[in-house]
Amino acid sequence: MTSSVRVRYAPSPTGFPHVGNIRTAFFNWLFARHCGGKFIVRVEDTDVARTVQGALEGILEGLRWLGIDWDEGPEVGGDFGPYVQSKRLAIYHGMANDLVQNGNAYYCHCPSERLEAIRAAQTAAKQPPGYDRHCRDLGLGPEPGAVIRYKMPLSGRTAFNDLIRGEVSFDNAVLDDFVLLKSDGYPTYHLANVIDDHLMQISHVMRAEEWLSSTPKHLLLYNSFGYTPPTFAHLPIILGPDRAKLSKRHGAVSILEYRDKGYLPEAMANFLALLGWAYDDKTEIFSIKELIENFTIERVSQTAAIFNADKLDWMNGGYIRRLTSDDFLARALPFMKKGLPEEVARPLDNDYVKKVLPLVHERAKTLADVASMESTWFFFNDNIEYDAALLIDKKMDRRQTLDMLETACARLEVLEAFDAATLEALLRPLADEIGVKAGQLFGAIRTAVTGLTATPPLFQTMEVLGKTTCLDRIGKAIGKLR
Repeated sequence: MTSSVRVRYAPSPTGFPHVGNIRTAFFNWLFARHCGGKFIVRVEDTDVARTVQGALEGILEGLRWLGIDWDEGPEVGGDFGPYVQSKRLAIYHGMANDLVQNGNAYYCHCPSERLEAIRAAQTAAKQPPGYDRHCRDLGLGPEPGAVIRYKMPLSGRTAFNDLIRGEVSFDNAVLDDFVLLKSDGYPTYHLANVIDDHLMQISHVMRAEEWLSSTPKHLLLYNSFGYTPPTFAHLPIILGPDRAKLSKRHGAVSILEYRDKGYLPEAMANFLALLGWAYDDKTEIFSIKELIENFTIERVSQTAAIFNADKLDWMNGGYIRRLTSDDFLARALPFMKKGLPEEVARPLDNDYVKKVLPLVHERAKTLADVASMESTWFFFNDNIEYDAALLIDKKMDRRQTLDMLETACARLEVLEAFDAATLEALLRPLADEIGVKAGQLFGAIRTAVTGLTATPPLFQTMEVLGKTTCLDRIGKAIGKLR
């Protein structure tokens, strides 16, 4: 493969970019970078009625977050912006009219009411929906409300070789005369994408499996224009763990939601790469550099990819653990500032935060975890509330727990050093001395100082909280038991 490779990502701003859509962009980008070719972003905004405000900005922001850059486009502030189809309407109008002139397309004047009646009748007869070609041979000209339809061959087959699926063939007779230019003057996806792929010299069209059935229409258009078609590769569909179509309950949400929930872009990129591609049957962790070096279309699967949210959490946690302490601090701090309860005083003390974060570094699955109550909340708020029953081990009673905490508190009060090693050296032998198990003593102290039964390591937690805070909280726990 040479640098003549040119691929494109062509999103429609009718919604924010979900994982399947971004997976398509990422595979195209990896292929281009692997081959030393070009990756182009083209916004297909010709469906005006369904355009969502802010969707384009969300799409570009999602690409940038993942580190997906593009190589050419209109100059915008000294940088490349994406190509935008709504700014290229004159091109599509001219080409559609050429198709009419050479007999490959025709004007259709059928009103929407007639088309709806046709669809209703076909549905009632359990026939596949499609235009009945009423205007095909009437020789009509342009008028307000008219559309231009492609004149589909009524016989024969259209075949092509898909790089992922092999030989694919369609019967032309089952394809209807589809619309090329809509009544509002905007081209349909079929027309604009074929023209732009040709003009932008796209060598490979790598897109979602759902577009497979549209490929014969596009190939016939290429032929009618006299264009050489690109090579096609249709990516496998992504399913949920239950093998149902991917939906929001499985994780088919905007890629920016994953960013906002504290997933790392490098982890998300690694996860997306494995949705339909594999290097072998065992390697799962790849840097971006390794993905670029190893990505080939031959390794893309025909079978559906399974979106496993648990695997994403596992992978993201692994990437978090690989961060240096300073990098973890830099990335986690914005989530702490945003996620900690309002009653926590702002601004946060960065020096204090630096002491807290190492305690949760090994346990966090996402950056948002660092601000959860189970993770760090009790470090920043003295008003911890819990049921006194949580202090009492199931094999102890209230009186025993009270005596145990009072003894521990008295010993802690006289400690000069209050570091993790000193605390462990005091409290572990103390459990034997007063005749309780270490877990019983440590569990009561943990709940007393954090309000929780599961926390980061106890002695390191107490060291960060400090002597004054720990004694105060243990004192309040004693008060709950009296």
